[in-house]
Amino acid sequence: MKNIAIIPARGGSKRLPQKNIKLLDGIPLLSFSILFAKANSNIIDEIYVSTDDEDIKKVALQSGAKVIDRPKNISGDLEPTVSALKHVLQNIDSEVENVILLQATNPIRPQNLLKETFELYQKENCNSLFTVSRNHKKFGKIIDQKFIPDNYKIGQRSQDIEPLYFENGLLYITKASLILEDIIISEDAFPFEIDHIFANVDIDTQEDFDYAKYLYHKHIKS
Repeated sequence: MKNIAIIPARGGSKRLPQKNIKLLDGIPLLSFSILFAKANSNIIDEIYVSTDDEDIKKVALQSGAKVIDRPKNISGDLEPTVSALKHVLQNIDSEVENVILLQATNPIRPQNLLKETFELYQKENCNSLFTVSRNHKKFGKIIDQKFIPDNYKIGQRSQDIEPLYFENGLLYITKASLILEDIIISEDAFPFEIDHIFANVDIDTQEDFDYAKYLYHKHIKS
């Protein structure tokens, strides 16, 4: 039974055209996730990219991944990620136990992230695991032109707010059997907390890309 990495990377991005292969320091965003998977070959047996785009397919193959051509009917803006993962599993011959989902739009990850998460995933006998980070912001709603605090009281210090967490998208590990049931994060999924600046990177706009570029040069390149 194998562990495989799947990187969904469709074309047709509207807010940042061809974002999945946009160059960051001369490297396509997609390639960062492929290189991360290759650096963890002691855990990941095969790397697959699911795409409907010929340019993305070319980059994926050049970077050393296998490609599964994604049909147009599961490549739309509103199509859930699990559709691409399920399609990959249904179109490969390998007997897969675990799927590591890596998103091309989260290109920068701590070096030991997969090692740490996979060890915990196995130790706890998890069905799925995903990375989360703590939120330190004060949220509220605007109702009738009035700001209504949601997770705090006016005047309360940020450090005293009850902890809330967000799904940062850096990494997901899931049983292949669950994905075939259209599930990535199970009800008993283990939330792996990570306090790292890279957890704030999720590229969807030019501003997101510029921020990722800044962090890359500050924390990786230097």
